[in-house]
Amino acid sequence: IVPVVERVIKMDVKIRKSDTRATAASKDLQIVMTEIVLNYHLFPDKVNKIYQQIGLDYEKRILDPAVQEILKGVTAKFTAEELITKRQLVKEEIKIALHERLMASYISLDELNITDFQFSKGFNEAIENKQTAEQLALKAQRDLERIKIEGEQKVVTARAEAESQRIQKETISPIILQLRAIEKWDGKFPQVIGGTGAMPFINIDTASTKK
Repeated sequence: IVPVVERVIKMDVKIRKSDTRATAASKDLQIVMTEIVLNYHLFPDKVNKIYQQIGLDYEKRILDPAVQEILKGVTAKFTAEELITKRQLVKEEIKIALHERLMASYISLDELNITDFQFSKGFNEAIENKQTAEQLALKAQRDLERIKIEGEQKVVTARAEAESQRIQKETISPIILQLRAIEKWDGKFPQVIGGTGAMPFINIDTASTKK
């Protein structure tokens, strides 16, 4: 009788971390390099099947190819700009698709994060130019609004001054004009008196001179 030889294979069922990079084309045919980090673990009650059907190199045979394929498929659904502006949606689509794929191989996806998007130099320059143009347009709009407000303020001020002058002109009587002239008089009589012989600004009460 040949004794049965048994060998114990240890397989880690704790949560493990995997970093993956994949290059794919976006919907608008921009080349995008995406880096993701995911946490996963093996089903403890299925490790025997994983070993029998896949072996110990399950990460190389199952995990990495699944990430590459799904990442390329999801990236193709979005434009390069949408990958940035809709980052959370992109992440969720990758996570859902990858979770379903790994479940079939008794691997559970715990968490996934997109850590980086890298685009071509030309695309980065186009984004920078667009941002610069938007900033200049915003500044021009603000300057236009400021000039408009300043112009309206000047119109209001001019109207107020004109109205003030009109009211003042209507309320000033000849007596007030004479009083203002007297206030400005330096106390000296003019050297030459007009043909009428009247002294300007002075109205002498004859009754008071007789007292």
